[in-house]
Amino acid sequence: MYPMSASPERSKQEEFVLRTIEERNIRFIRLWFTDVLGFLKSVAIAPAELENAFDEGIGFDGSAIEGFARVTESDMLARPDSATFSILPWRTEAPGAARMYCDIAMPDGSASMTDPRNVLRRTLNKAADMGYTCYTHPEIEFFLFKNQPVAGQAPVPVDAGGYFDHTPSIVGHDFRRQAITMLEAMGISVEFSHHEGAPGQQEIDLRYADALSTADNIMTFRHVIKEVALEQGFHASFMPKPFTEHPGSGMHTHVSLFKGEENAFFDESAELNLSKVGRSFIAGLLKHAPEITLITNQWVNSYKRLHGGGEAPALANWGPSARGSLVRVPMYKPKKENSTRIEFRSPDSACNPYLAYAVMLAAGLKGVEEGYVLAPADSADVHPLPSNLNEAIIEMEKSELVRETLGADVFEFVLRNKRAEWQEYRRQVTAFELDRYLPVL
Repeated sequence: MYPMSASPERSKQEEFVLRTIEERNIRFIRLWFTDVLGFLKSVAIAPAELENAFDEGIGFDGSAIEGFARVTESDMLARPDSATFSILPWRTEAPGAARMYCDIAMPDGSASMTDPRNVLRRTLNKAADMGYTCYTHPEIEFFLFKNQPVAGQAPVPVDAGGYFDHTPSIVGHDFRRQAITMLEAMGISVEFSHHEGAPGQQEIDLRYADALSTADNIMTFRHVIKEVALEQGFHASFMPKPFTEHPGSGMHTHVSLFKGEENAFFDESAELNLSKVGRSFIAGLLKHAPEITLITNQWVNSYKRLHGGGEAPALANWGPSARGSLVRVPMYKPKKENSTRIEFRSPDSACNPYLAYAVMLAAGLKGVEEGYVLAPADSADVHPLPSNLNEAIIEMEKSELVRETLGADVFEFVLRNKRAEWQEYRRQVTAFELDRYLPVL
C-alpha cells in the first residue's frame, strides 16, 4: 500500500511502525506534543508522509504554540518518536488512526530548549550521569460531571459516592473499566482504580515506568479519560478543586532511583529501610518545595486544593504514614526491596507532567548531589508551601535550581504567563463577594 524505505539507517522500531501502518490499514497518523502549559497539541499526516517525518520532521509555526518560540524564530520541527507508536482504540471504524509523541527540534536539527519533553530528558540525562535511572508511578484523580461546563453553572457530579464506594455501574466502575481497557490497548498498564473521596471523583493509578514514559502516559491518560467521558455523555475534569466543600484532585507521585538493578533508596539496616540516598532525595524535595510549586501546581485554583484540607499538603514536611505530609514513605514490605520509594503529594493532575517531573527530580537529585541531611519527621523546622499563585511566583523567581532545570526561555515564559493569570484573577469580583456584601453594604 505504502512503500517502506530501504534505508539501512532506518531503525527497527521505525520499520515496525511503517509495516504496522500498512498491515492495519492506518490512514491517519496523529503527531502529538505538549506546549509549556501542558496542553496536548496534534497534527495529522498521511502514511505516505511518515518516512519524511522520521527523517526530517514536520515543520510548524512554533510562535503559535504557548511558550515555544518568538515570532522572529518561529520555524520548528516535530519529529515523531517511533517508540511511542500506538493505534488509537477509540477509532474503531476503518481506516484506523494511530499516534506518536514528537520531540521538537529547531531547523538545524538541534533539540528545542522549550520542548517540555526535552526539559525532562535533560534532567534524566543528569540523573544518568550520576548513575541513576528514575522511575515514577502516579495516582491520578479527576472528577466526572453530568453536565458539560457552562459559565455561571455549577458542575453536577455523576454520583454521591465516597472513598472506595461501589457506585452504579455506568457512572463508576463501568466508566473506569472502559477507560482502563482503552489505556491498556495503548500499552499503558494500570495498577488500581477506585472511587475517591468526593462525589463524582475517581482515581486511576498507573504502573511504574521510567519518568519520561510516565509523563507521556499521563498526557495520553488525560485524553483517553475525556474521550470515554464524552462517549458516555459525561464531562471529565482535572481541575484541582471544583468544590469548596470537597477534597480536590491530586496526582501523588511515587518516585525511586535505581542504580542498575538495585534500588538506591533501599537500605536493609536503616530506619524505614530508607538509604542515605533516599533521605537526601527527600531533603532536596523539602528544601526546594516552595520554589518548584509553581510548576507542580500551576493554576490559581491549585492553591484552593493545597490549602483547602482533605489531606492535601500545605507544609514541606515528611513522614512514614501521615497522609497530609508533602513526602510520605510507604511501609517496606519484606522481600520487596525494589518497591522502596517515596511519595510526593503536592502535584495536582492538571500540571504539565514533563515540567513537574523535571523540577521534582532536579530537587531530589540536588539533595543527593549536595548530601542534604534529612531532619527528623517530627522536626519543628517546617516551612509552608505557597498559599496562592502569587506567592509561588515570588518563590520561583528566586530559584536558580528551577531556572537551570527549565532553561531560561521556559522559566521566563512560565513567570510571564502566571503573572498575567494572577493579575486577571485578582481583579475579578467573585460570587463570594456578591453573596456576602451586596445584601448588607
